[in-house]
Amino acid sequence: MTSTPYRHRCALVATAMIAMLAGMAHEASAQAIYRSIGADGRVVFSDRPPAATGTTPAGTARTASSPGNELSYALRQAQARYPVTLYTASDCSPCGSARALLVTRGVPFAEYTVQTDADVQALRALSGQNQLPFATIGRQHLAGFADDEWRQYLDAAGYPATSELPANYRRAAPSPLVAQVPAEPKAAPPARSPAAAAPAVPTSRVSPTNPAGLSF
Repeated sequence: MTSTPYRHRCALVATAMIAMLAGMAHEASAQAIYRSIGADGRVVFSDRPPAATGTTPAGTARTASSPGNELSYALRQAQARYPVTLYTASDCSPCGSARALLVTRGVPFAEYTVQTDADVQALRALSGQNQLPFATIGRQHLAGFADDEWRQYLDAAGYPATSELPANYRRAAPSPLVAQVPAEPKAAPPARSPAAAAPAVPTSRVSPTNPAGLSF
């Protein structure tokens, strides 16, 4: 006589377990999977977003405001091993061609301008000459612009042939090769004190009784 209630309780327990398992499965299926790129360039998937790694849920498109717009693995490696620095001057057509090559190819680089005598002296100390444009790719020096030569060195350094820069990448503005120190303002001249009052000129004492105007 006790078999029927026992079976009923077992059915209730089984139903509850099935409902719980179904809820857990639904929660697991709805959980976001995060995709990240490790330091070795491998893609890693995880259900937990690593702190400050710039990961986004897998399948989510990255926008300009997304934190995952860092440089690609190839660019990071090339920039770390062979950083590029460009030295230019205004009204220098070859300098513009060199800059255009780096920008079009998507090479991150720093640019310094040579304008003053101090800049020229600093460039001569750095390169041993005054020719512009001048560039360094790691320890390699490139004086003057030759398109094929520059491309070969960029290829050898591992920079991609086409731009892989993120859409929100902004290059820093060129800086003077020698930092300009603002001149100290000249001290204002001391204020002049009011001119001393001129001594009073005695009025003439000429009179009919003192025709010479003498005074004692």
